[in-house]
Amino acid sequence: MSLTAPLGATPYAPVLSAEVRAALAEDRPVVALESTIIAHGLPRPRNLRVAEELEGLVRSAGAVPATVAVLDGLARVGLDKAQVERVAGDPAMRKLGHRDLAPALAAGASGATTVSATAFLAARAGLRIFATGGLGGVHRGWTETQDESADLRLLARTGITVVCAGVKSILDVPATLQRLETLGVGVLGYGTDRFPGFYLSSSGEPVDWTVRSPEEVAEVMRAQDALGGPDAALIVANPVPREEQLDPELHDRVLAEALDACRERGIVGQAVTPFLLDQLMRRTEGASLEANLAAVRGNVALAARIATAWTAR
Repeated sequence: MSLTAPLGATPYAPVLSAEVRAALAEDRPVVALESTIIAHGLPRPRNLRVAEELEGLVRSAGAVPATVAVLDGLARVGLDKAQVERVAGDPAMRKLGHRDLAPALAAGASGATTVSATAFLAARAGLRIFATGGLGGVHRGWTETQDESADLRLLARTGITVVCAGVKSILDVPATLQRLETLGVGVLGYGTDRFPGFYLSSSGEPVDWTVRSPEEVAEVMRAQDALGGPDAALIVANPVPREEQLDPELHDRVLAEALDACRERGIVGQAVTPFLLDQLMRRTEGASLEANLAAVRGNVALAARIATAWTAR
């Protein structure tokens, strides 16, 4: 299958949309957005409405959205309207992590990008800010399963600032924070001294550093660049507003019962996460999804403000 090489680069280099390419050339703010939430995280047709809403939030803050996906073997950074609609509407759209990118490009496949794939492609394209919902991390029972998200190692060697609502609350949050420290990934609490709990404003775990404005985040990024050394991500942990979080008592009860169900049914490995998320969705009557979306909206809006502060240098 023939592929068109962008800007004289290799056939497999990320292809930037004209809008994103112009924004980077003019040093205007750009925010990378993942596409798995569009293809796999929401029911149709709401997924398309949310995708358009998130891009709109970036634009309303004066930044350019760069939704990332792989389409027909091309890694695209910045999608047009028809491409966003395709990601939202095609049930055959694959889910691509960082390790899946090379096979997908070589095979001419199409897929939505996860945190690890989006962060990698965005950084390769020269973007510095990425907004998502929650990161992957260390799974409960890690000492037995050795189950850890690919997000962590990828972020340990990718120089990008990630605005998120912490890590998914179904994970082992203390172990994840310890792992991030080991890997040298910086963590900033945005307006909080507690690490967010994805659906919850707080996981109860402390963070070492708190920032209170996009300008403070941008200054940390500048210091990071001036110091040099190994590339590593900077995580800006932005809590979902308390009034929009999932009821903590309901969250804890449903999660505990879902974990018991996993043990009783022998659900292990990669099957655990989708089972737990499905249980939270069903048994909270969709409240977990609404908390997730509230977190994503807040992260996207904040990322756009950070991108503006960053380019104002």
